[in-house]
Amino acid sequence: MTSRIVFRLTSLLCALLVAGCGGTLYATVHSADGEPIMLLGHDPVAYFTLGKPLRGDPKIKVALAHRTYFFANEEHRRLFTADPAKYEPQYGGFCSNGTPFKIKLGSDPTEWEIREGRLFIFGDIVGHSYWSLDPAFNVKYADQVWSEIKDVPWRTATFNAWTNKVPWYRTHQSLDDEWNAKHPSKPITYDPGGLTRNLLIKYPGWRAREGFGQPALGLVGTDPCPPACPLTEPARYIPPWKR
Repeated sequence: MTSRIVFRLTSLLCALLVAGCGGTLYATVHSADGEPIMLLGHDPVAYFTLGKPLRGDPKIKVALAHRTYFFANEEHRRLFTADPAKYEPQYGGFCSNGTPFKIKLGSDPTEWEIREGRLFIFGDIVGHSYWSLDPAFNVKYADQVWSEIKDVPWRTATFNAWTNKVPWYRTHQSLDDEWNAKHPSKPITYDPGGLTRNLLIKYPGWRAREGFGQPALGLVGTDPCPPACPLTEPARYIPPWKR
């Protein structure tokens, strides 16, 4: 990336931040009614009880500060209400591969993992794959820094992380090199959308919702059915290196 491009991106982002466009605190997408929906409307409890993502019902929901969840049934809503911390995704639903570096970007409800009773969501199949190289490292540092960025809007947090990197920061290239060393016959080929779209133009979860390089999930209760039909299991993207 040339210095001129960096300067332009920095100037544009600064203008957005000054204008109050620092982003949401959680990886939410606004519904047609303006509700901040988590997980594109997928039921957070279903990951634990059914072992898979499942779209919830907009009529069965729980609204918390800055975020709303949909549920597939009343029992799931009851379980969640009794102990939200048990079922909520870690790190505000942002990609668990970025959080260790104080980055709040991406959210794909079909890319997930439960580890030691905690639900981790990833921005895409690439983030999930890189995270799997060293889950303990990622969880350790994400837990360490989350309190510092939890209440920081996602664009602001990510811009700060980009301009002032943590000492343990890892570049995309270093992660890709490690992946290729461990999986020489399975190179990762996926277009993440680019910095401009992910940081400046779009919103967390846009690739999964709109179907950028993978099946479109839609937003339950707002986007057309299909694909965003309540109580349905989403199609998961299986990339070449996972087949």
